[in-house]
Amino acid sequence: MLLAILISNFAGNILLERFNGVPSEERLHWRTFLVKLGADNLKGARNEELFVSSQKSVYIVYTVLGGVCIYIVGKDEYDELALTEVMFVITSSIKDACGKSPSERLFLDKYGKICLCLDEIVWKGILENTEKDRIKRLIGLKPPNPTEI
Repeated sequence: MLLAILISNFAGNILLERFNGVPSEERLHWRTFLVKLGADNLKGARNEELFVSSQKSVYIVYTVLGGVCIYIVGKDEYDELALTEVMFVITSSIKDACGKSPSERLFLDKYGKICLCLDEIVWKGILENTEKDRIKRLIGLKPPNPTEI
């Protein structure tokens, strides 16, 4: 199961988080742990360079994408190799949503679209879609037609 997807800025402020199967009393621990892990290891990291860690029986894959840090936590069948695939899908979807590697500001400007992408990629802690074209098609929002209003 994918336990958590967390996206923060370099200052450690959390921009987006999704927890699955993690009790609410443990979430603060995970937020703190992941941000500290990134602060210790992501300084000077290249864009999309993957880092892997394990904590007890869970695996963590994390990276830098433009001006944000992305962390994915998984257990059981979501080992470091599976999480690498999930990370690739998430980073490519974020880049597509933003048009390039996002700065923090661009990430926040495209927040809604990024959330829709994550909803299509991961559903209740299970990897749902990995095909970029399918994700684009599923999140395709049409603006309201002014003649119908």
